[in-house]
Amino acid sequence: MSMPNEAPYPLLEALRVMKDAQRRAGEVSAELRIDRLTRLLELLRSHADDFCAALDADFGGRPREISLMNDVMATFNSVKYARKHVRHWMKPERRGGVFPFSLFGARVDVHRMPKGVIGILGTWNVPLFTTLAPLAFVLAAGNRAMLKPSELVPRTAQLLCDAVRDAFSEDEVAVFNGDASVAAAFSALPFDHLVLTGSSATGVRVMRAAAEQLVPVTLELGGKSPVIVGRSADIGVTAERILLGKTMNAGQICVSPDTVYVPREALERFVSACVEVHSWLFPPDAGAEALTAIVDERHRARLDAYLDELTARGARIVDCGGGLAPSGRRRPLHLVIDPPRDCLMAREEIFGPLLQVESYTDIDEVIGRINDGPRPLALYYFGADKREERRVLEHTLSGGVAINDVLIQVAAHDAPFGGVGSSGMGVYHGREGFEQFSHPRTVYRSGWCDPRKALGLTPPYRRQLYERLLKTLRV
Repeated sequence: MSMPNEAPYPLLEALRVMKDAQRRAGEVSAELRIDRLTRLLELLRSHADDFCAALDADFGGRPREISLMNDVMATFNSVKYARKHVRHWMKPERRGGVFPFSLFGARVDVHRMPKGVIGILGTWNVPLFTTLAPLAFVLAAGNRAMLKPSELVPRTAQLLCDAVRDAFSEDEVAVFNGDASVAAAFSALPFDHLVLTGSSATGVRVMRAAAEQLVPVTLELGGKSPVIVGRSADIGVTAERILLGKTMNAGQICVSPDTVYVPREALERFVSACVEVHSWLFPPDAGAEALTAIVDERHRARLDAYLDELTARGARIVDCGGGLAPSGRRRPLHLVIDPPRDCLMAREEIFGPLLQVESYTDIDEVIGRINDGPRPLALYYFGADKREERRVLEHTLSGGVAINDVLIQVAAHDAPFGGVGSSGMGVYHGREGFEQFSHPRTVYRSGWCDPRKALGLTPPYRRQLYERLLKTLRV
């Protein structure tokens, strides 16, 4: 396949070098895969403090504990999980044979082959996790990789580039930094697979560019992840767990709760509980330093524009911060109660410290509203009513689900993570992540005898063969 002429030369050359190295190397042994994963673990361990400092600086205020948990440790655990299981995943899988050849020793196996060179486009909100967690499964599958971190976190991206250069040869893993034009050229390269974590709009552009080169894609996007609070839910516990998830990284997480549906009679209790929980998570006298900042001025202006529109339209807005004053780009959580359905915030993914709260009377109305919108990356249900829980699960479709909690489903290393429809396609994590970046190649091995001639299945055909074959077409 030819390389696109418009791509910057270093990208083209790096891809050529990697593809040539992959072809020359042939089989990628379990030992080499484990060695690469071990080097990735050591990279994360040895640079943990530096990554946390870089993320704090890039965000203009991000608690190092958040970076350590969400970026460094979450990625480390994914890599460690892949390293533990890679030998088992690599084993050929015996499949059902071809009758009647299987009676004479023929067999069918499926071998998981490396695809080759994988491109990974990370995002800014959890830049290490969205770049290096998929890399864990890319390396486990025996591939090489080119990475493009987000330009919105330049210090983190440069540190990652330097660390990868020290840990891997240039034909194993390479990092390319630059602005949106570099990302556009990167997505147009003829990779053997391309991974993007980003917005739905970016997903459309990347998928269009990849389609020109017939490159398969894994898209981890987002959407308005809804929370359904059932009438059987404990409102205090529900508010606490929703806020623990929503305030994580100031709501700048792709599976962050976006819209909460609360029974109308429980609305005021839920609002009061949210304000109370926020006050002990972020005490006003401690200042705004405990809050994660909105990543840049463009996103701050976008979120402020939501509030300006809602204020002008008379919407009810609850500041959960109480006496906690905003500082720079740091904002306490605000609840917006029953906003107009045509407002900007209700139509777009929030991705920030705002929470849309909708009151309802009938659970089927909520299910209908969710199904009328794009399929979300995550869906959450709170309640003890198993019948209602089953109804929600059976009548909705989302990337993943958590019951009586939020966000935690992403940390399940043995389960796939991915979207559906507008929230993405493809998965990583678990065995499914390994399979995503492998080609399942069928290998048929002939047996000790070929029965076709004895069974009359070779030319010249006997007159009775057609009728005999027709009789085998039984339901």
